[in-house]
Amino acid sequence: MTASKAAPLRDQHDRPRPADTDSPQGEGATRGDRADRVRLADKSLPLFVLREHATDYAALFARARAEVGHGQCLCQTPALRLVIRCSRAGRYHLAGWPGEGELHDPSCSFYKLASELTGRDAYSAEAIHEGDDGVAIRFSAALARKLSAPEPAKASTEQRDSRARRTVGLLGLLHWLWEEAQLTAWHPRWRRRTWWVSHARLSEQIAGCSINHEELAEALYVVPPFRKEYARRNAAAFEIFRISRLKRRGDTQRRGLILGEIRDIRPTQYGIRYVLAHHRGALFATKALDKRLRRSYRPAFSENAIEHGARRIGLFLVELSPRGNIRVVDMAAMLVSRLYIPADSSHEIVMANALADSGRAYVKPVRYDGNDAVFPDFVLTDTRPNSYVEVYGIHGREAYDQRKRVKQAHYQNQGASLIEWDVTEPIPDLRRR
Repeated sequence: MTASKAAPLRDQHDRPRPADTDSPQGEGATRGDRADRVRLADKSLPLFVLREHATDYAALFARARAEVGHGQCLCQTPALRLVIRCSRAGRYHLAGWPGEGELHDPSCSFYKLASELTGRDAYSAEAIHEGDDGVAIRFSAALARKLSAPEPAKASTEQRDSRARRTVGLLGLLHWLWEEAQLTAWHPRWRRRTWWVSHARLSEQIAGCSINHEELAEALYVVPPFRKEYARRNAAAFEIFRISRLKRRGDTQRRGLILGEIRDIRPTQYGIRYVLAHHRGALFATKALDKRLRRSYRPAFSENAIEHGARRIGLFLVELSPRGNIRVVDMAAMLVSRLYIPADSSHEIVMANALADSGRAYVKPVRYDGNDAVFPDFVLTDTRPNSYVEVYGIHGREAYDQRKRVKQAHYQNQGASLIEWDVTEPIPDLRRR
């Protein structure tokens, strides 16, 4: 069962409300806006139409690929190139042209920050390989194990030298999905973002990707948004995923990935129970694993962050227990704002929400698996050149203070515009001048 099949089906009479769709109309654009319009061969169409009805336009995709060699994004003049990809299942989709993400309008779905502002640059082409038929990811964890063999030791995601990473860990995969789906960005042109929008964008990104030579859409279940009228169908889709993906085959225990918003974490008689939003089932972990995860992802387990309105996203590596329950083998977690923008602390949650309230366009750089990567807390994309936001939430720690001084010197040397917020002071005026 693919992630996209788990999503509610859509047609002319069964479509999300305009405010919930993953389209310019759903996030506030006018129908005549050039942003998020693309050209295939000799036809200009809204991007959301091609996303929702890719099968209907397969012939047009194929003609553009054969005659022109690429699609065109109309957010700028002259138009910018787009890669046309076709998955093994024959589904076409568009992707940004490598190295040209910065050239797009910040409100465009294909806009990306400079390569030095993302942890993606830490990987080799062996870890994340982009081709005409999609993206191939080399995942650090096995998606199956032999029951007769001892449980392998957990591979470290740390890399202490400068060599490019050859595999992608759970956090790296989570950040890659979020960044490629443009969920790290916000623009005032977009009206709002719900889990429906996030799910639609993630499903679009997953299509045509593979992980460890398997279809990512088969290995990963993205929890669909709850709608009462779709509840029975979504429950049936998850049961198919649970049985067909996770069931044991002889001496082999298969594993899968589940991505969703963590609603609650509760202790049980034998361990820990994770409850996901929009989902009736539960995931179970040992107390030892939960303790390790809390150390690794302290911000995501912070009650202070929840009090500030943060959401928690989890990407779970799971398998079936002998009793048929879904057992968590490992997990990556991150905080996100009310608009699903990632954040590294409760203070960044406050800043992310304040930037949106102030009508700013911005992107949150993400580290992937790079624990030592240093980026701005936020990049403001509504200024030319881009400006930056730094949130200072720790005091009295020499290493933190040293990094703060290095950052400030870098911005000064570059002549970059910088907004700074020491959390002991009122939040500064964030309005664009």
